[in-house]
Amino acid sequence: MAATGLPHAGPFVSIRGVLNFRDIGGYPIASLPGKMVRQGIVFRSSEPSKADDGAVSRIQTLGIKQVYDLRSPHEFLNAAGHNPPVREWEGVEKVFAPVFLEEDYSPEAIAIRNQSFGSGPEGFAKVYMNILASASSPSNEARPFAKILSHLASSASPHPLLIHCSAGKDRTGVICALILSLCGVADEGVAIEYNLTDVGLKPLHDTIISNLMKDDAFIGNPDGARRMVLAQKETMLNTLQMIRNLYGSVENCITSLGLLSTEEIDQLRRNMIVDATEDPFGFEE
Repeated sequence: MAATGLPHAGPFVSIRGVLNFRDIGGYPIASLPGKMVRQGIVFRSSEPSKADDGAVSRIQTLGIKQVYDLRSPHEFLNAAGHNPPVREWEGVEKVFAPVFLEEDYSPEAIAIRNQSFGSGPEGFAKVYMNILASASSPSNEARPFAKILSHLASSASPHPLLIHCSAGKDRTGVICALILSLCGVADEGVAIEYNLTDVGLKPLHDTIISNLMKDDAFIGNPDGARRMVLAQKETMLNTLQMIRNLYGSVENCITSLGLLSTEEIDQLRRNMIVDATEDPFGFEE
């Protein structure tokens, strides 16, 4: 099994009403031949409010016990009238863990983020570094990334969880990349997993682009709007490189930001790295 193989049959799970739902496990560990990221523990998706009873039942069969919602209160207000009210699922704890504080949603901040998104992989990577900073800020009492990582680093075997934001692309993409990197997945493998969002969100691409074209930042700039929708591998590769340039390594980033201790990183790896006894995604040699 190659350390950066490409899944032939993707890890998507069909959940009616919820796009981009997939398992981030199954990727090989670069420095540990015969090892891979544990499957069935970390799932990611777009926001799941449109899941009907059958879809919720399907999610419950996956053993998911916690759903981490990375959206802000601002987004709940904007979504009123568009998405069904957030409802509880039996046996599943909803964890409200916003990445952005309210001040991050000033018109100025939104415009700056939109312009960065529209500038391609380098601009996206800068925004992703802002996501990391906001999620890790001492002023963010929700501590979203720390909560998720701490669960995966628990002394007991962690139960399955679902992470989502709005589309399940940017905020969700950053925390999932950190998890995979901490496990030892090569950057190329992390970028491949991120890039699968292009497949997961494809049914909504045209709608999202059309909505973006109404934003002042994208009027007359269809190429910029299209770049904002895509999850290009180069974006995640640039983000991981920026983290290393700033902190030296992903591990140092995590400890420096107070998300986990060195001992907790070791425990996360014990929980999340398993023998690759099977090759469910068909990784190429």
